[in-house]
Amino acid sequence: MHLVRHTDADYADQLTRAASSSSLFDSGIEERTRGILDAVRQRGDAALLEFTERFDGATLTADQLAVTAADRMGAALVANATLRSAVAEAHRNIATFSKKSRRRGWSATNSHGATVAEKFDPFTRVGIYIPGGTAPLVSTALMTITLAKVAGCPEIVVCTPPGKDGSINSALLYAAGLAGATEIYRVGGSQAIAALAMGTSTIRRVQKIFGPGNAYVVAAKRLLFGHVAIDLLPGPSEVLVLADESAEPRFVAADLLAQAEHGSGHERVWLVTPSAKLIRGVQTEIKRQLPKLSRRAYIEKALEANGWLIQVKSLDEGTELANRLAPEHCEILTRDARERSNRILTAGAIFLGNHSPTVLGDYVAGPSHTLPTGGAGASFAGLTVDQFQRRTSVTEYSKTALKKALKAVQTFADLEGLDAHGRSASIRLHA
Repeated sequence: MHLVRHTDADYADQLTRAASSSSLFDSGIEERTRGILDAVRQRGDAALLEFTERFDGATLTADQLAVTAADRMGAALVANATLRSAVAEAHRNIATFSKKSRRRGWSATNSHGATVAEKFDPFTRVGIYIPGGTAPLVSTALMTITLAKVAGCPEIVVCTPPGKDGSINSALLYAAGLAGATEIYRVGGSQAIAALAMGTSTIRRVQKIFGPGNAYVVAAKRLLFGHVAIDLLPGPSEVLVLADESAEPRFVAADLLAQAEHGSGHERVWLVTPSAKLIRGVQTEIKRQLPKLSRRAYIEKALEANGWLIQVKSLDEGTELANRLAPEHCEILTRDARERSNRILTAGAIFLGNHSPTVLGDYVAGPSHTLPTGGAGASFAGLTVDQFQRRTSVTEYSKTALKKALKAVQTFADLEGLDAHGRSASIRLHA
């Protein structure tokens, strides 16, 4: 991991490095992704099958892209009691949280006596990407599909990469079915995003795409924005731990290791603290804990590239740095954690205190774990149920209300030189 101290001569330059290593805007990744999108646009299913064989090692035909009802039934039959219980527990908390943030329509009367209102309708067809690769993200199925179901979306289309034998993890299939997926396809990577956005013979295009993914998936979402609505840019995982000397080094080390294990190599983890003692303790704990972990090779790759131990002058300086980095997950392990959280303004999700590790948000707490990464948290919030709802304003004037509004309407029309605008209102009062 990179060790940076506020006393270092190149401290400012090191912080710039720590803040600029995101894969979200890698020009090489973007160029390769653009080629994949063009291929899917031009060749549809044929391109999907080619990329599935190249990137996932699975040789499929077009009629094998869709997961069948029999496949889904088989996944349900092999789901054991432990899996069913865990999925049900997480699903219940996610659905409950989502129902609280669902937006509802309203109406009011404006100064002219007219009715103005907003209504919120679910998107009729949404696409959800569930990463596969080195780990089947069963939790992501719950953290995305559940929100679409709570919002009332009638068509919920899921794409996820297959294994080399063409199969999809049965636990992921079970969770997706329970959460409410209506269609599931064996397609991964940026080619899946292209299919959802533009459509192929097998996969009909959707209105909006949701879900996290690797750097190529995120690049595809950026490049296709405008062809289709996009939720946010949830890429490779991140965690920032803001801590003082009261933090337990074992806990901090465990949380950094957990978020580094996803496998892309683009994950980013930061410990930000004024305590040199805590940094030494965390270094010791990482050396002790890492050899025992099954995904050690993935973790070491991520820590070498994007692991940071940063000693700041003070917690206030650390708080400023946290806001600059805009991390996906921000753990606050300080004596004043709750108060300090009010000053964290760019994190995707905040976890307070020694007993709130990020993994709770990953799996069972309730808020979706689909969150902005790569600094996008400065502009984007995490995934919420209202993003599956389409807002429409509604306006209704009576003749009396229109008469009250006419003078102001005519003033604006005259100022802008748009006489047809003014006439479209006045003509109604002389009918």
